[in-house]
Amino acid sequence: MVGGTDNTGLSDRVYNLISVLNRAAEGGYTYAQYIDDAEKEGDTELAQFFRESQQQDAERAQRAKSLLGQR
Repeated sequence: MVGGTDNTGLSDRVYNLISVLNRAAEGGYTYAQYIDDAEKEGDTELAQFFRESQQQDAERAQRAKSLLGQR
């Protein structure tokens, strides 16, 4: 584990939740570019796939945020 109390002052579980939240939030921004690229190419199926992926990351980020708040 890269994080953990020894390195960050955070417990492993809190560090892990923060990592998931960060990655999910970053994914949302990244998918926006992917959606734009697919739409520019006229690939609506691919754009929809990226929208669904973006939504899943948004839900994951919200869940991680909620779980973090409980800890």
